[in-house]
Amino acid sequence: MTVQSKNNAIDLLLAESLKEIAITKPIEKITIREITDRAGVIRPTFYNHFQDKYELLEWIVQNDLIDPMEPFIRRDMLKEGLTMALKNMEKEKSFYIQAVHLEGQNSFSDILKRASRDLILRYMQGKLNEKVNQYEWLTNEKIADFYAESISYIVTTWALESMKIPENEVSDVCVYLYGHSIADVLNSDKGQG
Repeated sequence: MTVQSKNNAIDLLLAESLKEIAITKPIEKITIREITDRAGVIRPTFYNHFQDKYELLEWIVQNDLIDPMEPFIRRDMLKEGLTMALKNMEKEKSFYIQAVHLEGQNSFSDILKRASRDLILRYMQGKLNEKVNQYEWLTNEKIADFYAESISYIVTTWALESMKIPENEVSDVCVYLYGHSIADVLNSDKGQG
């Protein structure tokens, strides 16, 4: 399911409510009633906007992380886009550190992976008018999956480690890994960098 951010007042209110509750309570244990009570709206209002709390979490990831990255990605500025997303996570550190602990079918990692994949596919569509890859197996979808998987891994691991590393350094590492082979990375301490 792809969630497009709408940025209307109710969506923002429900998102803030979930974020506030999630700081002290695991997301999987939060009820819709708790979200709506904190937001000051009735339950049907929630369901007019979101199917469940996981769709709301998807909306938060899209709105906070993916949408701000997209203009940078479209300009081939991965480092800046990733840094922007990480800074947005850092602003709401308590929420995101809790969110990355969400596991299972609707895990934060999977939500981020799907949203990143969609972003990468949109980027690729803007760059490629026809298939230029020499390997039939290596489709745009598989390429997007590869990069989305790695972005999700890096971002989730960073948050699981309490965001101790500065955003710029995490972005630098990501860009470095994408631009170098395993051999380059292993030999980087020998004067290469």
